[in-house]
Amino acid sequence: MHTLQSLQILGLDPKSDLAQQVIARVAGNGRWEHAGQRYFDGEVEPCINGRTVETGAYFGVDVSGIVARLLDERLADGGWNCEAENGSVRSSFHTTINVLEGLLKYERATGGSDAVREARRAGEEFLLERGLFRRKSTGEVADPAFLEFAFPYYWRHDVLRALDYFRRSAAAPDPRMAEAAEIVEAKRQPDGRWRLDRVHPGRVHFAFEDGVGRPSRWNTLRALRVLAWWRS
Repeated sequence: MHTLQSLQILGLDPKSDLAQQVIARVAGNGRWEHAGQRYFDGEVEPCINGRTVETGAYFGVDVSGIVARLLDERLADGGWNCEAENGSVRSSFHTTINVLEGLLKYERATGGSDAVREARRAGEEFLLERGLFRRKSTGEVADPAFLEFAFPYYWRHDVLRALDYFRRSAAAPDPRMAEAAEIVEAKRQPDGRWRLDRVHPGRVHFAFEDGVGRPSRWNTLRALRVLAWWRS
């Protein structure tokens, strides 16, 4: 999953022979550890299914069955949570951003539907009501890690990832994003670059960056894109 997400972010041509060979192998042999489900059929956690929809839609796989499941699993507050099956009724920042990115990619690939667009708008509102990183109940920072920028980000939420999602969705900048945009701007270093704040655990084939605390090409690229969009 991490590898497919990284290849997509890097811009591997989804129609290339190599990409199609990879996807065919994953589709034919990949099984989820949950219950042996085929990879592109998804499994039970919406955070995983959101990412599966995103990569599937990007590489031309029919993931409409997973999308239908995600639409049914949206919580009353507008977002999603992997812990819903265990009784949670409050959405998660992490799960919601994963599903939103998946639905956006699916919508771009297929044209989507009114139901997909409605669900995406509801999920966006969940994040916006919380300024992309605060608890709605108290206004406190929900998790200090939301203010630290990693790449690759895998399944984890942070304000740069959230802002980059809204940029890619072609949304108009919303005043409720202002504090998050200020955080991105404040983390710019005197040389004009952004640092790598953290590395999330997970096996990798090679490192994308030079280490925590060092200038990050990917964080710099994403931050520059976000701020250009925000100022527009």
